[in-house]
Amino acid sequence: MEIIARGRTDIGLVRTNNEDSFYIDDKAGILAVADGMGGHASGEIASKLAVDVIRDYFKAFKEGRAALIGKFDEEYSEMAKAIGSSVRLANKAIYEAAKSNAGWQGMGTTVAAVVINRNRLSIAHVGDSRVYLVRAGDIEQLTDDHSVVYEQVKRELLTREDAQKSEIRNLLTRALGVASDVEVDVSELTLSAGDILVLCTDGLNSMVSDDDILTLAMSTKDPAAVCDRLVELANKQGGKDNITVIVGYVRNKSWISFLLNFKEWFRR
Repeated sequence: MEIIARGRTDIGLVRTNNEDSFYIDDKAGILAVADGMGGHASGEIASKLAVDVIRDYFKAFKEGRAALIGKFDEEYSEMAKAIGSSVRLANKAIYEAAKSNAGWQGMGTTVAAVVINRNRLSIAHVGDSRVYLVRAGDIEQLTDDHSVVYEQVKRELLTREDAQKSEIRNLLTRALGVASDVEVDVSELTLSAGDILVLCTDGLNSMVSDDDILTLAMSTKDPAAVCDRLVELANKQGGKDNITVIVGYVRNKSWISFLLNFKEWFRR
């Protein structure tokens, strides 16, 4: 399998700066979004540090220079352990950075990151940034929000509709950089050709319904165009937060891709 992915981030209509970050390496199958918090410039620093650490970890992992961090269920693949390790390392980096600079104290970030290896999708996330799967005309949220209102939804104390309107919907129960260690949710599933992945910060899903995300994701095979349309819709609905989205289309590897990769390998 291969994925063709594009992303976009936008300040929105209310915020004075953009504290979101994202990273795409569709050749390696790595996608990540992060939503920083802490005010001033520190949220932006935290989210950028998160995606940079994930990027650098996988470069080292590919070269055999990155160790796994923490304990994992043995049923997880090596890539699932790696994506979980990269997020744990990002947490440590943000926590240590905040301790070293008084102006950064209290900074943190959410993160939702995936890696694709053959037909396996491995996910690691902390906070309320999301990963969606669009398949066969349906959309499924693959991540659980680590937020107070989502805990209430799971306990059936609050409906999803009421949660969207709640004044405390942005109150997180988990984030990177807040403590020296963090619990990272890791999961895996098998992908199929034709699947669509959508990663986003809450600036998108708080403004745009899942049904609208589904409709726009299926409206074209151009991921950049879908990102543009989703951001435009989020702003049209109010744009109350920074908006970041990655859209990726999963397909069987083409002969063209195979030949290009073979040519690159031969040059080495």
